[in-house]
Amino acid sequence: MNAIAVIVAGGSGKRLGGAVPKQFQLLQGKPVLMHTLAVFAGIKDFQQIRLVLPETFIALWTQLCKEYSFEICHQVIAGGTERFFSVKNALEEIPDDFLIAIHDGVRPLVSAELISRGLHLAAQRGAAIPVISVTESLRKLTTKMSTPVDRDNYQIVQTPQIFKSEILREAYNQPYQHCFTDDASVVELAGYPIALFEGEKTNLKITTTDDIILAEALFQILQNKRR
Repeated sequence: MNAIAVIVAGGSGKRLGGAVPKQFQLLQGKPVLMHTLAVFAGIKDFQQIRLVLPETFIALWTQLCKEYSFEICHQVIAGGTERFFSVKNALEEIPDDFLIAIHDGVRPLVSAELISRGLHLAAQRGAAIPVISVTESLRKLTTKMSTPVDRDNYQIVQTPQIFKSEILREAYNQPYQHCFTDDASVVELAGYPIALFEGEKTNLKITTTDDIILAEALFQILQNKRR
């Protein structure tokens, strides 16, 4: 199976705070992004890793790679003003007959097992995304009030979202729309169905300071399980 990982790390990290954006915050003694890239580098199906960063952060990333002796082979690509354009930049010159796994750079705890399941499903169905069930009660807000909704009708979407390269290339030829909240929404609007597979609660997206604390604890737990 031939695959390319596109790691998107275009955020400014304002919600997390601190001197550097969230993708460069330290987790277990090294930047979050390095953990994320290491997971994909450890899966034999991936022939390339493409890392998308804001152009203003590329020099910082280069400096960090030297500082932490980070030698995993990857290509750095300048991102765009929206996630849509960042991913589109990363899709230039992608080969045919590849699977493209697009993953949030700030989800460093994703497992190789989840990624492998997604690759196999996408190879069969063309487009596959991980989801987890909603366990909390939900309410829909209106201008005047709120009403409860059935949580069984909803799923929480994670990454990596995985697609056949031909499908993804066609989908990203569409003009940008505000409704494109993730890659699956782009592909779906192009007319392709999305297959769902079970995600992982530990596949945390680091957004706030509390998430870093939780990720540290989860990292230790997952390491102990794998021993």
